[in-house]
Amino acid sequence: MANAPVTFNDLRSVQVIGRFCLRMVVLCVFAAIGGAGFGRSLAALLLLSAIISVVAGAFRRETPFDAALTHWDEAAVYGLLYGLVMTISQVSAT
Repeated sequence: MANAPVTFNDLRSVQVIGRFCLRMVVLCVFAAIGGAGFGRSLAALLLLSAIISVVAGAFRRETPFDAALTHWDEAAVYGLLYGLVMTISQVSAT
């Protein structure tokens, strides 16, 4: 059985996943040492990361619905995580 060749889009998607995982580790570390509490700090950092990813995607002129993962996909995940963290923070505060 022959293996399918690795394409440039596959490598680019792996790079985006690696960048996302590394950035999440850094964000969690900074949120842990933040003075506003872990939840609020992480939410603020996630929102900032989403904005930065949108700006990077627009600056690099990436298409939002490309075959490979892009900064736009990364921004969408950061936005979803921001909503999740804010919801959990508000529910746990009550």
